[in-house]
Amino acid sequence: MADPQEEPAPARESMDYDLVIVGGGPAGLSAAIRFKQLMPEGSVCILEKGSEIGAHILSGAVLDPRALNELIPDWKAKGAPLDTPVTDDRFCFFTRTGAISIPHFLFPPLMSNKGNYIVSLSNLCKWLGQQAESLGVEIYPGFPAHDLLIENGVVKGVITGDLGVAKDGHHKDSFTPGMELRGKYTLFAEGARGSLSKQLGAIFRLHEGREPQKFGIGLKELWELPPGRHKKGLVLHGMGWPLSNDTGGGLFVYHWGENFCSIGFVVHLNYRNPWLDPFLEFQRAKTHPAIARMLEGGKRIGYGARAITEGGAQSVPKLSFPGGALIGCSAGFVNLPRIKGSHNAMKTGMLAAEAAAAALKAGRTADTLEAYDTAYAKSWVAEDLRLVRNAKPLWSRLGSVVALPFIGLDLWTNQLFGLSLFGTLRHGKPDFACLDKASDAQKIVYPKPDGKLTFDRLSSVFLSNTNHEEDQPVHLVLRDPAVPISLNLPEYGEPAQRYCPAGVYEVVEEGSGPRFQINAQNCVHCKTCDIKDPSQNITWVTPEGGGGPNYVNM
Repeated sequence: MADPQEEPAPARESMDYDLVIVGGGPAGLSAAIRFKQLMPEGSVCILEKGSEIGAHILSGAVLDPRALNELIPDWKAKGAPLDTPVTDDRFCFFTRTGAISIPHFLFPPLMSNKGNYIVSLSNLCKWLGQQAESLGVEIYPGFPAHDLLIENGVVKGVITGDLGVAKDGHHKDSFTPGMELRGKYTLFAEGARGSLSKQLGAIFRLHEGREPQKFGIGLKELWELPPGRHKKGLVLHGMGWPLSNDTGGGLFVYHWGENFCSIGFVVHLNYRNPWLDPFLEFQRAKTHPAIARMLEGGKRIGYGARAITEGGAQSVPKLSFPGGALIGCSAGFVNLPRIKGSHNAMKTGMLAAEAAAAALKAGRTADTLEAYDTAYAKSWVAEDLRLVRNAKPLWSRLGSVVALPFIGLDLWTNQLFGLSLFGTLRHGKPDFACLDKASDAQKIVYPKPDGKLTFDRLSSVFLSNTNHEEDQPVHLVLRDPAVPISLNLPEYGEPAQRYCPAGVYEVVEEGSGPRFQINAQNCVHCKTCDIKDPSQNITWVTPEGGGGPNYVNM
């Protein structure tokens, strides 16, 4: 029998739509809903790489309902899962044993969580998916967009990943080629560091003249607390210990539902020490007396991790290109000081959908939606990011302790007078270029997990319900397989062992020397490796459809 790879590949099936949307998160779902509100007769589909809508959605999350109010004004009557308004809003600076409470009157009104809701963003997206389907949107979960469909310099849609490809690349008996999803316009809502969005940025030079995008890694656990320790509506944000002054990041704790506590930790990925381990910093943060008391008697029931865009206004790329546009965190609209981005993601999805609908009504197709860039520049999203544009650069330059009062001053002057004493600061180097050499950095000794308050990686990944088809090509592609051992190990201690929150990367000592091992089945799709690898040798691509985490209430 002939090798299947030598046989002619079956022709790809093709489906045509007015609008193709890649990603079923807040931005993609909001775009689909707005498009159908404006063009009920229009055809629109959403491709979602997770096994279902919400399966790959991970966020804190405290939601500003501004965009939702615009998109679905009667969301309360329609049963949106927003049932925990913020009732207690706290900010602390942590020392090793103390927590210094910083009163909110020192912060401008834009930092207030009054009127916001603690939510499971995964559950909200499931609800938004139901609203979209009720309008006639076609949603295809388990179908990752793997390749771009570009013809004569114009994006014509995407190609879904092939199914039934073995780890060695040969076609199994179950092989099914990916489909072409063709759209008159295609919107990319892949979230932070989307694989196709990354390619689009390079092809169409969308980042020229912008500052490099900055990122953080957000790690999150979901706990069930006993009634006496659960304070529904409590929002706590903190910075300081256990991170050193020159490492940005912080803790969040949200009490919601009847007994849920979402606790998470963010580490800015421009950190310098290659020995730093974001996952273990998170575990260490939970040992702070104030946090340990809060979690006492509770049970950890969920875990996940995800990269977060942090560049803000300076790093937003050109949004449109021939045939499509970037929306949501594919472009990077997170307001870092507020630790919020879902409202901005939703609004940008709506703006792009409005531009696409207007173009189609005017008889145009596959051109550049310049109206979307213009609408963004005039929107409250752009203003939201403009007011906080210097928070990240100040934090990076001055360190956590010194930066805090300057950030506060900058936020006040921007809100009161519409200007900054600092102008608009630059970010400088991309995150991967920020690591010191291992020999110049201090090693960090982390305590062993106790299995009650602190945990190891593998037991954590188990709680993320992560699963991948074992016999498939590794979706973490090394440009040069020799680099991890020949360069990253001697120069940086191979930091992939530490920055990955899921134990995907290991350096295994063997008789012949060290070997780099990729445990791709553990991957929770956070994309940190694609961002932080100092050699930029790792490229994250979509695995076979439906693979990855299956988050519940996250």
